Amino acid sequence: MPGLIIINQYAILTACHTGKKLNLAKRFYLRAYRNHTCIIVILLIVVCFAAFGRISGNGFVNIDDNEYITENSYVKSGFNAEGIKWAATAVVASNWHPLTLLSHMLDWSIFGADPSGHHLVNLFLHTGAVLFLFFFLMRTTNNLWPSAFAAAFFALHPLRVESVAWAAERKDVLSMFFGMGSICVYSLYCESQKLSRYILCLTLFALSLMSKPTLVTLPFVLLLLDYWPLRRTETSIPCVEPPVKKGDKKKNKQNKTINDTAGKKISVPLTVQSLLLEKVPFIFLTFISCIVTLWAQSKSGTVASMAEIPFFARIANAVVSYVSYLGKIFLPLDLAVYYPYENSLPLWQLSVSLLILAGITIAVLYAMKKMPFLFVGWFWYLGTLIPMIGLVQVGLQSMADRYTYLPSIGIAVGLAWGLPLLLPRKDLRKKILLPAGAATLAFLSVLTWQQCGYWKDSMELFDHALLVTKNNDLAHNNRGSAHAELGQYQLALEDFNRAIVLNPDYVKAYNNRGIVYGNLGQYQSAIGDFNNTVRLKPDYAEAYYSRGVIYARLGLYQLAIGDYSRVISLNPGYAAAYNNRGNAYLAIGEEKQGCPDAQKACALGACRSLEWAQSRGICR
Repeated sequence: MPGLIIINQYAILTACHTGKKLNLAKRFYLRAYRNHTCIIVILLIVVCFAAFGRISGNGFVNIDDNEYITENSYVKSGFNAEGIKWAATAVVASNWHPLTLLSHMLDWSIFGADPSGHHLVNLFLHTGAVLFLFFFLMRTTNNLWPSAFAAAFFALHPLRVESVAWAAERKDVLSMFFGMGSICVYSLYCESQKLSRYILCLTLFALSLMSKPTLVTLPFVLLLLDYWPLRRTETSIPCVEPPVKKGDKKKNKQNKTINDTAGKKISVPLTVQSLLLEKVPFIFLTFISCIVTLWAQSKSGTVASMAEIPFFARIANAVVSYVSYLGKIFLPLDLAVYYPYENSLPLWQLSVSLLILAGITIAVLYAMKKMPFLFVGWFWYLGTLIPMIGLVQVGLQSMADRYTYLPSIGIAVGLAWGLPLLLPRKDLRKKILLPAGAATLAFLSVLTWQQCGYWKDSMELFDHALLVTKNNDLAHNNRGSAHAELGQYQLALEDFNRAIVLNPDYVKAYNNRGIVYGNLGQYQSAIGDFNNTVRLKPDYAEAYYSRGVIYARLGLYQLAIGDYSRVISLNPGYAAAYNNRGNAYLAIGEEKQGCPDAQKACALGACRSLEWAQSRGICR
């Protein structure tokens, strides 16, 4: 490859100073370059499917997959007008992301309850994002092998597993697919300044935000890319005619076509002000997305209050998390689906983390002019993590592997362009970097393949989480749910009890334990847990529904109807609540109220109550 680069540079200089068309060496270079590019694209696709392919045999898991897919009546009703209308306005799992919901509906229409198709679509989207990244880097740097390494490092890292192997994280891969597409189109726009390309770039950004607001930092990223590799603020170097001696003036006039490219520039330098002005529409979309996201998360009650997590604890966790994420990028071991929050971090840990961040930042700023890729890579990492670093805390996790999806690209770029500088001699780069890079990617692929196996099912996922973390209340709760699904009620109770000990205000653990008590016939214990649940979270529809089921079993139909009505007021699309309220009304002979509920439930996909009534000559 260094030889090809030399040939390329020689050919360009020859064309610049002689006016001749690209010679044979240049054409040879371009042909070889295209061949290498095609091979790399094929390899990226193959290694992505080799590393992640086992997810096609994985099932759904009991964290968010039920809310997004397996128990979502709108998604399961398929791709239809009512579902599209719902997706446009619905807030699911504390997020507004209509494109993600539409993609789940489309998947269900094609694959149904078979999880393989859902997982493979995630993998296709991830692979597409990888290819967009590769094309962008290759086109803007004209440096094939660093571009290939950066794309492969990003693609094959085990930290990607959570985004790709988790069906409910469709929002992550879909958002990244559109986001990387937007960046790729941006590079095309910078070449020609065509309005159509600008609009396409902006449209892809909007689609990314409508999938998941991960890329709200894209305007900041584009400004970094303007600095490097696009170099839009630099004065371009023109092809300058060779100095002409006085005696050669006549000859030069006779051969004026000797340098047709003289004085022409590859690009026009832009001011910082003009670059900022160019980003105004992107910033506007970011602003709107942030408002909608905060509204959706506040509406769902998932934004932690300052009483729950004090501000200083958030700052400390953010600083430590920045370094922890770096550690997992360079040594991706003990990855888990959930990392519990620690409100009191040791002072030494905070101090060391601050020193590491400050040291890297100072070094990068010092080398900024000579190595602009380090500056761009590092501040890409720092900047794109801000929305997920926990200053506005959504949920109670301290960090999450999926949050590194976009930020890790910055580290990949810094490594790809920075490591070759450690070996100034080109022959050593060939001998050392090529095998070292291949070994690194192979190592990451093996870890990724292994990590994908932990997502086989809920039991595997949370067994592993409990193995590599401590005091993990969510992992105990969700493993308890997995035990309950298998009818292992005593094991389920042990996990729910442990979750409640670790977190006495854990709403879902109370609700889940109540369901198990109900299945065991311990109805008073069940009602007690449901009462605790609604006391802690008065708008928790699942608890009212579960308590209504127990009341119906006890023959307390009016109480059951009251709870089902509360569920419907909180969630008008809750098919099971309509179905059960219809049953309760019919049980006490109120057909005028029961039949409409049964018919509504059937329209939402739950027809048991209506079928039962019709079999007895009711609700015709």
